[in-house]
Amino acid sequence: MNAIKLYHFPLSGHSHRAQLMLSLLGLEPDISFVDLANGAQKNPEFLALNTFGQVPVINDNGTVVSDSTAILVYLAKKYDTTGKWLPTDAAGAAEVQRWLSVASGQINNGPARARLITVFGAGFDPADTIERAHSILKVIETHLKGRQFLAADHATVADVAGYTYIAHAPEGNVSLEPYPNVRAWLKRIEALKGFVPMPSTGAGLVA
Repeated sequence: MNAIKLYHFPLSGHSHRAQLMLSLLGLEPDISFVDLANGAQKNPEFLALNTFGQVPVINDNGTVVSDSTAILVYLAKKYDTTGKWLPTDAAGAAEVQRWLSVASGQINNGPARARLITVFGAGFDPADTIERAHSILKVIETHLKGRQFLAADHATVADVAGYTYIAHAPEGNVSLEPYPNVRAWLKRIEALKGFVPMPSTGAGLVA
């Protein structure tokens, strides 16, 4: 069996989700760099893999999966031998799905977007975006009171989906200092066997 091919951009939090999940599962992908700065994601060859022209994409021996959340689900379904990363009981699966939706919604529109402004020059309103980021961080801070992880008593794909953009929120001028529960949660994820970090850009509050 050939290695899973990961189409990846190192500073993309969405790409990092896929890379992190692969590593947490003990999988070593063949990483293919996609040069977003020069528009490689819009080339016909890449669009044949993902018509939306976005990273990440994986090719698992002919099975092509795009979208970071879909990739997390796929990898957990196929390669998790513990059954913990993606619960199969109705309540557990629903709780994970809830947080996957948060990652694609409020986290994407808050911490992720704030970082797009400072790192990539995106034209969103900084004040509104930072306010959105703090709104979801306050919710997560309260949710994590007395909890170790977002959706279960152990790490799940929900934590992988939420981790990267929250960990790198300071790059978007979103301080994590008011959120001790969030910071402790980040440390727990970073302590997991197989954890790999996303490179820091030195933007925003960490400049």
